[in-house]
Amino acid sequence: MAIIELAIAFFILAIIAGIFGARGVAGLSMQAAKWLVIVFLVLAILSFIF
Repeated sequence: MAIIELAIAFFILAIIAGIFGARGVAGLSMQAAKWLVIVFLVLAILSFIF
């Protein structure tokens, strides 16, 4: 479950960066978290199918 843990870490980093006003870091962290969640969901669905 390393992918979902990374997604949560990037999400928390984005929240903290947003609080401190680092919008660039917050935006990049949210994008990374979003893609990691998408990859996790795709792999989870594929593991259920196969």
